[in-house]
Amino acid sequence: MSHPSAPLQCLEWQLSLVHYDGPGCCRTFGEWRPATVPGAVQLDMSRGTEYENPFYGENWQGYRWMETEHFLYRATFADPRTEAGQVCRFVCGGIDYRFEITLNGNLLLSQEGMFKPVDLVLNEYLVGENTLEVLIFPSPTGGFTEPDRRQASRSVKPAVSYSWDWHPRLVPAGIWEEAGLVVVPAGHLARADWQVKLNESLDTGRLTCTVAGTALAGCRLAVEVEDSMGEVVLEDERFLDSDQTTWKGSVPRPALWWPHDHGEQPLYTTTVRLLSADGRELDSQSRRIGFRRVELLMNEGAWAEPSGTPKGRSPVPITLTVNGRRIFAKGTNWVNPEIFPGRITRDTYVRLLELARDAHFNLLRVWGGGIVNKESFHELCDEMGVMVWQEFPLACNEYPDDDDYLAVLESEARAILARLRPHPSTVIWCGGNELFNKWSGMTDQAKPLRLLNSLCYEMDQDTPFLMTSPVFGMAHGHYVLREDWGDSELFSWMQKAKNTAYTEYGVSSPADVDILESIIPKDELWPPEPGTSWESHHAFGAWNGDTWLRKTMIEHYFGPSVDLPTLVERGQYLQGVGLRFIYEEARRQKPYCSMALNWCFNEPWPTAANSSIVSYPCRPKPAYAQVRDACRPVALAARFDKLIWQTGDCFEFDLHLLNDRYEVVEAGTVVIEISQGDAVVPVLTWEHLALEANTNLAGPRCRVVLPAWETGRFTLTLRHRENPNCSAEYTLILRRSAQHEEGLRALNQ
Repeated sequence: MSHPSAPLQCLEWQLSLVHYDGPGCCRTFGEWRPATVPGAVQLDMSRGTEYENPFYGENWQGYRWMETEHFLYRATFADPRTEAGQVCRFVCGGIDYRFEITLNGNLLLSQEGMFKPVDLVLNEYLVGENTLEVLIFPSPTGGFTEPDRRQASRSVKPAVSYSWDWHPRLVPAGIWEEAGLVVVPAGHLARADWQVKLNESLDTGRLTCTVAGTALAGCRLAVEVEDSMGEVVLEDERFLDSDQTTWKGSVPRPALWWPHDHGEQPLYTTTVRLLSADGRELDSQSRRIGFRRVELLMNEGAWAEPSGTPKGRSPVPITLTVNGRRIFAKGTNWVNPEIFPGRITRDTYVRLLELARDAHFNLLRVWGGGIVNKESFHELCDEMGVMVWQEFPLACNEYPDDDDYLAVLESEARAILARLRPHPSTVIWCGGNELFNKWSGMTDQAKPLRLLNSLCYEMDQDTPFLMTSPVFGMAHGHYVLREDWGDSELFSWMQKAKNTAYTEYGVSSPADVDILESIIPKDELWPPEPGTSWESHHAFGAWNGDTWLRKTMIEHYFGPSVDLPTLVERGQYLQGVGLRFIYEEARRQKPYCSMALNWCFNEPWPTAANSSIVSYPCRPKPAYAQVRDACRPVALAARFDKLIWQTGDCFEFDLHLLNDRYEVVEAGTVVIEISQGDAVVPVLTWEHLALEANTNLAGPRCRVVLPAWETGRFTLTLRHRENPNCSAEYTLILRRSAQHEEGLRALNQ
């Protein structure tokens, strides 16, 4: 984002419920309340009520009535101009979703779309004391009467708000980004849009900046680029003869930006200054950029499908390359960190993104059902070396071809592209989530997707574009450890899968006990039952079977739980062992497979059970540690066929050494053991050869007879003598065999 030099003057806002009788005709029938900006009308209206906390019990339902109402923000202020020739602008990063802005009764803007920023010159209508009003229209329903996600299918409003399998129906509205007044000279910059390209030989960074403003003719434009050490590497100055110009320049031998697990993240600071004819600075804007080159290439072996004479296309390219290097993308699906985006701050992003980076994630798929994140999210991803797969806000709907919708989509998409394309972390554009299937019914001939493809080519042609996710060759699912309806376990089906990318998969678990106690009334807490707050918090009825608590699945592995802490511990254990296996198996399938992203990383409110590995607002579940270990750049991994074993079984598993680094792994020794408590059984010692850069090494198949240990769990340990950081440990379930049980009974008799 280009940051202007003039400070933002915040306003004191009030909010009221109003009758809307047509443009410019609103009648207040509610009291005026103090309003928080950025925020949401729901948060202001519920403040001080019994349902102020939307997380507890069924409180979220108390917000539903607000979807169909009009609300009016109002702020009064004195004319802020203190010098002749100054210009007063009202600027706002985003207003959700359809709105009108008036000043002293004069209509300034009518807009549909929450991602296109507002920038209005107020001078013509300013008086001594002024009233600025923002009218918020009811949430769009697209003409559908059923309260489901189809109501988002005729707008560019995120579909998640209309309820999802882990999100209640809460449809935010209001001023969700920073808003206020900016006072600037008559000659000032309105915008400075940057485009960054790195040539194929990676030795020249090409910059293009489109500058627009007011009263620029006769002024001078000065452009300066500093490297990460503060050294000026490029500067230029020119006279302006119009209110818009395009500047171009080059940076020789730029320092390259890399994802955090492959290199450094040098960022350059660009500054655009507007100077008067005599050299005085009138205005300026600055932002940080980075130089990298990204592509999506065909996966190794993908051209072999379909076999024989041509009968259709091969799997879509999904191997991500950065600066010519093939990267195995390990990451996750990022969803809104808050139901109400106005509550998101930079600190919200910092805590979550640090967890993502520390889990060795190098790619976040920003899911198309949610918002396009605030600028601080993308700035932090640039700094941390976390790549972003950015989807436009389309998900699981059939979006129309009509001109009105396409006009709004184009306006929103252009604003999104202009804001995000200079970020080196933006590495993939995507039309949206799950659009090529029976519940969406779209194809690559759908005009919304053709439009988005053309806009991405026009505005950022060097960044890859996907029509949707998944496309042929890629996979969404599965989302359970074991299918109650098919009796299939992921340890077997995942080994049989063959996909170029696993872009959504998951295993759910319940939240921690104290989180459950904070959202579910005490009299409903135990045992969990459908029809209670457990269900509205997505433990039951969210998807197939008893998702997402998966109570029957937990009982399959352990039997009935005697209390809530036991149920929670067992469910969280199953999530961890399942997710770890999927990440490691996807890595074992490299190079045909090149990407593994779980569903999902975080959640926007505290669910009772969910597939997330971080509970709201920012608490890692136990599975987080398992995923972090599975995604280490160099890691030992075991492949086994099932989770439950019996005493006396021949426990079999395969060894692998996984390497995503572009460095050689030296030869070494791995000691393999199984244990329960203090009892340890040696299995094997593996002397492995050196491992080439960015390759895996298949080790031996190990076999050991499981002793007559106590029923419960046992541990498999893979200990690397020379490199302990890549060692691994697995906990599996042990049951007594029938023969063992019979022997115990005989002893007891």
